Amino acid sequence: MQTIKDVDIAGKRVFFRVDFNVPLDANRKISDDSRLTAVLPTLRYALKRNAKVILSSHLGRPEGKVVPEMSLAPVAERLARLLHTDVRMAPDCIGPAVKALAAGMQPGDVMLLENLRFHPEEQKNDDAFAQALAELGDVYINDAFAVSHRPDASVVAITRHVPVCAAGFLLAKEIDYFDKAMTRPKRPLAAVIGGAKVSGKLGALENMVAHVDMLLIGGAMANTFLKSRGVAVGKSKVEEDLVPVAAAVMKKAREKGIAFYLPLDVVVAGRMAPDAETKIVGIQGIPADGMALDIGPETSKLFAKALGEAATIIWNGPLGVFEMDAFSRGTLEMAKCLASSGALTIVGGGDTDAAIHKAGVADKITYISTGGGAFLELLEGKILPGVAALQKVDSHRY
Repeated sequence: MQTIKDVDIAGKRVFFRVDFNVPLDANRKISDDSRLTAVLPTLRYALKRNAKVILSSHLGRPEGKVVPEMSLAPVAERLARLLHTDVRMAPDCIGPAVKALAAGMQPGDVMLLENLRFHPEEQKNDDAFAQALAELGDVYINDAFAVSHRPDASVVAITRHVPVCAAGFLLAKEIDYFDKAMTRPKRPLAAVIGGAKVSGKLGALENMVAHVDMLLIGGAMANTFLKSRGVAVGKSKVEEDLVPVAAAVMKKAREKGIAFYLPLDVVVAGRMAPDAETKIVGIQGIPADGMALDIGPETSKLFAKALGEAATIIWNGPLGVFEMDAFSRGTLEMAKCLASSGALTIVGGGDTDAAIHKAGVADKITYISTGGGAFLELLEGKILPGVAALQKVDSHRY
C-alpha cells in the first residue's frame, strides 16, 4: 500500500478523506480536537508541497439529510487556527458550485467540504456519488483509519475513479503498529480485553486466541466467562446465550497453552450509580442482589504481574464502569500498568482512549489508535474495506 510520500502531489488537487467527526458542545464548539491534530502531519506535508488541499469528512448521523447542527463549519474554523491558514468552507460536498471552487483553487489553498453524510449515497457506497467526489481531485488520500472499516463511497468506491490513490501518514501508522502487534510481535504478546459485551468482541477473541500468548478479560464481559465456570454472579450483566461460547473460547485457549486470566475479585454494588454503596468481594462471594462493576485490587495485582512478562500489549475495552469514580480504579490501574511497562503498548477503542487520558498517562503509551470499530475489526483478523481498496489500486498498478 503506497503512501502520500510515494506520489507526486505538487501543485495538484488532493482529495483527502479524513475523520473530523469531533464532539461538539451545546454551543457547537469543539470539545476535543484530537481527531484534527491527528492528521496535521499529513496536511502539513501536502501544504509544504504546494498541494491544493480538499478535505472531506462526516459529522454525526444526519441520516442522509441536511442537518444544520451537524455542519462541519466549526471544524473549518478550528482547523484554520491549527494550520495557521485560511480554510474555505464549501456549501456542499458535490455539485457545480463545489466543482467550481475546486477548479479555482491555488497551490496552498485548503477547502473543507460539507458533511458527506448529508447525502444518503455516501453510506450506500454509491458509485455515481463517488465519481462526483472524485471529479474534485487529481489524487486521493485516505487518512481516516477510524472509518476505513466502513464501505462508504468516500472510502471505497472513490478509489475506482481517481487515477492516483494512497494512504496518509495516520492510516499508514495505524496499519504499521497493528502489524507490529499482531503479525510480527515481540513476544510474549498479551491482549487485555474489556467492555460490556462478549458478543461485540467475539470475533476478536476467537482470532486472538490464535495469536496471543496471554489473554486477560475484564469489564462486564468477564461475567459471562465467570458464569461459564459455574460462578454465581448475582445481578451482574451476563449474556446468557454466550455462556457456552465463552467456555469454548477458554477451552481453545487451554488447548493452545495460552495463559488465560479472569478476575479474582470485583467491586460490587446493588445498583450502578455514582453514590452507590460498594464493597470488594472475591468472585465466589458476589451477593445474589449485587452487580460486579469493576475488577478488584487483587485482580489488578494479578494482571499487572502477568503483564510484567509481556513484550507487546494490546488493550481494548475498560475493565469496569470507569465513567463513575466508584468503579474506575481497575481501569485506571490498568492504564498506569501499561504506562510503566517496558513493552510495546497499543491501545484502541474510544472508551479505552478516554480512560488513558483520564489516568493522565497518554504520553506514556506507545500508540493510541484513533479507531474504535476499525481497531476491533483488525483484532478480528479482517482486512478493512478502505485498506483493501487502496491495496486493490496498487495491485492494478503493477
